Parts: sequence; C-alpha cells; structure tokens
Amino acid sequence: MEREATVFRDIPTGMLQRMHDLEELDATDRVDGTEFSRRLRQVPPSTGRLLALTAAMSPPGAWIELGASAGYSALWLSLACRPCGRTLTTFEPDEGKLALARETFRLAGVQDVVTLVGGDARDYLPDIHDVSFCFLDALKEIYLDCYELVVPNLAPGGLLVADNVTSHAQDLAPFVDRALADERVDALVVPMGSGLLLARRVREP
Repeated sequence: MEREATVFRDIPTGMLQRMHDLEELDATDRVDGTEFSRRLRQVPPSTGRLLALTAAMSPPGAWIELGASAGYSALWLSLACRPCGRTLTTFEPDEGKLALARETFRLAGVQDVVTLVGGDARDYLPDIHDVSFCFLDALKEIYLDCYELVVPNLAPGGLLVADNVTSHAQDLAPFVDRALADERVDALVVPMGSGLLLARRVREP
C-alpha cells in the first residue's frame, strides 16, 4: 500500500539546517542588544508545528502569511503545502528581512510552493479571495487592519491564526476583543508560545 503523505515525515536536510540556523539567530537577537525592529521575532518550533497541522486541516482556498520575517514560519507551513497540494504567499515589507527570507527559501528548496512578496500586505489583501488559511505575525499596530481585510475574504471554514496575543496583550487587546466578539467567526486564545488567537469563519457578513 502506498504510504500516505504526512506533514512532518522526512523533513529535508537543507530545511532542517536552515531552521536550526534561524533558531540560533533568533535566540542571539534576543540577548545581544540587536535593535528591536531588526530582530527576527519568529515563532518557536512548537508553534511552527501547530501552524502546519492547522493549515493542513483548512478547507480549499488560498494560504497566506502576513509577516514573513526571515521565513522560519513559512518553512513549517511549506511542509504542509506539498502533501495538501497547496501553495503559500507570504508578505514582508522590511528589505533586510526580505533578503533573509529569499535566502531561506532558496536554501530550503521551497520556491515551488512559497511565493515571497515585498510590500505592505494591506495593499494586496482586498484582492485575495477564498482564503482558507492566514497566519498573522506582522507589526502589532496593523493587526486590526489586517483582520478586517482578511475576514471578509475567508472561505467558509477558513482559518486565521494570529501570534503574540499573550506576549503583547495590552497592544493587541482591541484586536483580540474584536475577534472574540465578531459573529462572523468562532475564536479563542490558545496559551501556546507567545499566545495564539485562532478564528474560524462561520457565517456570511
């Protein structure tokens, strides 16, 4: 019998090495005085695994990531792309992080399933329809804007996952309150990593 494709089995060596390198760089950023805006601020591996499994369970539609940084979380999502027959489009406005992400995707060999777009995701979101999975990990001041642009374009059963809702609880309180009260979605906060908000589209506007 042919073995069913899985998300985490047989992760390519080049991808594992790049993940390890980015994990070390992120850890160094947090303690060596690197300017806050230059830090990678990426998710921990446990959150990356959760993202991949969550995306793999999403309905048909587009996968997007708002805030690529150096491409770490996109690598986890790319692991779900191939067995699910999907592709990911990830957005990053910072030129320095764009360069790192390009190198990440080249070294990991995922350019066939990951498209990197330089610029403010808010300029593109109105034209992206039938979104089945969205990972939001951008500048905290644009979370609410991104939410309001993505949710109307979520496919039925589509999922939005946002990071840092616990670590940045005060800054993101209006965003979290909006999602938890929004009748278009079921939403909850998951105490994992820096805190994740999960929202699933359940009704038309």
